Amino acid sequence: MTANKTQPTELSVKTWLEGITDPVRRRDCEQLYAIMAELTGTHGVIWGDSLVGFGQYHYRYESGREGDFFRTGFASRKAGMSIYLMACGMDQHQLLPQLGKHKMGKSCLTVKRLSDIDLDVLKQLLLDSLQEMARRYPD
Repeated sequence: MTANKTQPTELSVKTWLEGITDPVRRRDCEQLYAIMAELTGTHGVIWGDSLVGFGQYHYRYESGREGDFFRTGFASRKAGMSIYLMACGMDQHQLLPQLGKHKMGKSCLTVKRLSDIDLDVLKQLLLDSLQEMARRYPD
């Protein structure tokens, strides 16, 4: 089995957050951290050098490739914050139009700032994603 390049690290989330130079982005990341910690009941862990992940699961593809990754998480990127969630949560197609200004990829939701979106809708998207992850990858 080939290990994922992105692995959990010992880097402190606090140190990572303090390294975000833009004060608005730092506050947004701190708020996003608090939301995800509350919803998952876990502390975030830095994966690689730029991802904050919550929870963990083991996956195995039909090809035989397998590995471990976080259940949900986020990263601060140049264009905004990338929020990682299961792209096929139960109500996602109904909730995304209510979210506010965002871009959605396969499993990556990008927002420039939290003030651009409805946080209650984001929380529901995250909860739906976590429920789908629990269904697909039980502990």
